[in-house]
Amino acid sequence: MPGIGTVINVTAIICGGLLGLNFGHLLKARVQETLMVACGLGTMFLGIAGAIEKMLQVKNGQLTSGSSLMMILSLAIGGLLGELLNIEAYFESFGHFLKHKTGNSKDPAFTTAFVDASLVVCIGAMAIVGSINDGIYHKPDTLIAKSILDFVIVMVMTSAEGKGCIFSFVSVGLLQGSLTLLAHYIKPVMTTAALANISLVGSVLIFCVGGNLLWGKKVRVANFLPALVVAWIFAFIPVIG
Repeated sequence: MPGIGTVINVTAIICGGLLGLNFGHLLKARVQETLMVACGLGTMFLGIAGAIEKMLQVKNGQLTSGSSLMMILSLAIGGLLGELLNIEAYFESFGHFLKHKTGNSKDPAFTTAFVDASLVVCIGAMAIVGSINDGIYHKPDTLIAKSILDFVIVMVMTSAEGKGCIFSFVSVGLLQGSLTLLAHYIKPVMTTAALANISLVGSVLIFCVGGNLLWGKKVRVANFLPALVVAWIFAFIPVIG
């Protein structure tokens, strides 16, 4: 059944978040702080690994790097567009909306936790590829694998940041559900090169999310989301992509 992968992913996030919420308060403040550091470091290295995987290749027995220009231009152009549109503000507004509608008005960390967790579980090629495969071929394998990762990530993040992280399931449901429904239409333009570009730039953004978890909000990551679209466009410009 199309969409079963997203249903499993949403369920995994909710279950992981509830575990983190129910048992996180049993931990001392210094332990919660360590969990936050662990989450930040883990997220950063997840981003580093994804970026290196796409940038470095072995050709003729030698290690070569590429896609640097594409990455820089995507981030620069995408960041400019994001700032002009102020996507971060819309993201936070949606977080505030959920905060009030779910009866969490008195939780000052709700919105930040929601945004942080949403960016971690939504950015990446697995969400896109998995949703397309689920929609066209009815194969949820990729999303099931992603669900396991998201379960652990959201559990740890909820322990450290609070219940706002649990509601990242809304973002995942909306994004992956939409991609699954539109899979037949977008599959032709999601070429190998396009997915590679999206994965590279997405990995850089995941690294930035990790940095924000470690050192506080230094990068308005949501405002860089248009960089993913720019990276996709560059895949069809051989000189850049």
